[in-house]
Parts: sequence; structure tokens; C-alpha cells
Amino acid sequence: MPKALADQLLERHDAVHQLERLQAILEDEHQRRKDFYEWVTEDFKAEFINGKIVVHSPVKKRHWSVNDLLSTLLSVYTRKNNLGKVGTEKVMISLTRNDYEPDLVFFSKEKAANFEDDQVLFPAPDFVVEILSKSTAKTDKTVKKDDYALHGIKEYWIIDPIKQRVHQFILPDGALEYFPAKVHQSSGFIESYAIKGFNIPVAAIFDEASNMKSLQELMK
Repeated sequence: MPKALADQLLERHDAVHQLERLQAILEDEHQRRKDFYEWVTEDFKAEFINGKIVVHSPVKKRHWSVNDLLSTLLSVYTRKNNLGKVGTEKVMISLTRNDYEPDLVFFSKEKAANFEDDQVLFPAPDFVVEILSKSTAKTDKTVKKDDYALHGIKEYWIIDPIKQRVHQFILPDGALEYFPAKVHQSSGFIESYAIKGFNIPVAAIFDEASNMKSLQELMK
């Protein structure tokens, strides 16, 4: 709890009552989160965010096309250089309060070495990508961005498939908030902070021909 908020609470005559109420709410939320784990399956995409279950509708073609193009480049590059593991769509990361299924994640080989074959909940990755859609844009830009930074996720990309641009957020060492985003247009290049040496044309995220050319360069 931020110190300013704690100070405000302690100034209230009913501080103890408010803390007890908060504890009861969090205990109830914890039980609903356990129920969520029993309920959720691999058949659909769902997340547990601030005490609520969020079920996502099927994605549009431009969404899964972007995910496919970027995940191909990332997977080839990280496997070729033995850097770690890339996961898409249904990898659930379990943070302090919330459970998310980002569009794409990367775990360093040090983290991935501890994963088990039957594992379904994973710790905070090193790199996360969310691809904007109308229903998720607000959460991607606010709740998730703040939560990802709080849990030490080094790099966060928000991709706009319509405007064909990438907002790249970098987390400074020891910080709890991302630097303001670098905005990359499709005519430029983007270099990852968390994945050493991964530098691609932004167009390769959106265009098949550019993607294939970049893939050939990464394979060299």
C-alpha cells in the first residue's frame, strides 16, 4: 500500500474497521480466484483481473496474423541463440493479485529451466506483448501496464494492428513504473531491451514479405 494512502487511512477514526473490511474483501477475492482456476480451461481465453473473470471474444484475422508473424521471428531468434522460451495466447502468468493470458510472452532460459511439463501457471516473464483490440485496449494500456511494471517485467510492447505501430515500454532497473513509451512506426526498426540482439523492421510484424526477409536474416 503506498505510504500516502496508508497515512490517509490512519487519519480515519474507523481505520481498524476499514482494514478489516479490506481483508474480508481480499479473502473473498482469493476464494473466487481459486474457483477460477477450477473453472478455466484451454478451450477459451479468460483472465482474472482485480477480482473479476474476464472472458475474451475470438480475435480478428489482423490480430492473430500479427501474433503469428511476431511469434515466428521471436521463436526462431531465441531458439537459435538459446535465449529462452516464447509462448503465445494461452500461457497464463500468475501475478500477486491477477492472472493474465498475454498475446505473447518470453521467459529467459534461467526462468524457463524451472518449468515443468504439466505446469499451467507461470511467473512474471521478461517480455510481454499485447495486441490491441477494441474490447481490451483500455485494460492493456492501464491495469496491465501498471501490473506488469510492478512485477518487474522488463519490457512491454503494445501493438496497434490497425495503425501498424508499436508502443515499447522499458522498465529501468529497480523501478516500479515504465519509462514513457517509444512509439515505432512501420517504416522504422525496433530493438528489444529484454531480448539481446533482437532487432527487426517494424513492418515485419505486419507484412508477410517483410517478415520472410527478416526471418531469413535472423536465420543467418
